[in-house]
Amino acid sequence: MASHIGKLPVVIPAGVEITINGQDFSAKGPKGTDSFVIPEGITASVEGNEIILTPKDDSRDIRAKHGLARALAASIVKGVSEGYSKTLDIIGTGYRAQMKGKGIEFSLGYSHTITVEPPEGITFELPNPNQVIVKGIDKQAVGQAAANIRKLRAPEPYKGKGIKYSDETIRRKAGKAGK
Repeated sequence: MASHIGKLPVVIPAGVEITINGQDFSAKGPKGTDSFVIPEGITASVEGNEIILTPKDDSRDIRAKHGLARALAASIVKGVSEGYSKTLDIIGTGYRAQMKGKGIEFSLGYSHTITVEPPEGITFELPNPNQVIVKGIDKQAVGQAAANIRKLRAPEPYKGKGIKYSDETIRRKAGKAGK
């Protein structure tokens, strides 16, 4: 019994070129190029406009890697064709961000400003001073860069001040009970 996710083919969108050389998988698209190494025990092939991953045997270890390899291949194909982005909202009086070269300078209520430079392959956009968009082709790198920015001032539960993902909901707590 093969992995349920691993059995699904990955559809290759127009403009994306897939190269499979042994265990090396690479994709080239309008947004850039990305690659990964397919785990041992799994073979990949391109049939028409789909990528098919097949396990060599049905052991539990191979089944887990089968689903992982399919998810990574799908992530890379989507990244080179559309790209990934995460939007962060900055909430709080006086909390804001501004572009500083390629990086962003944050004013987050500390006695100093914090400057964050984008990692390789990541770009920052600032539609307004209270919103940051992290973009790139690598899903993991985009998520990590956004998490590092959020960690500068995580949202607090009483007033909700801090940096949060735009789709995140902050569970609020009641403050002190007044007499």
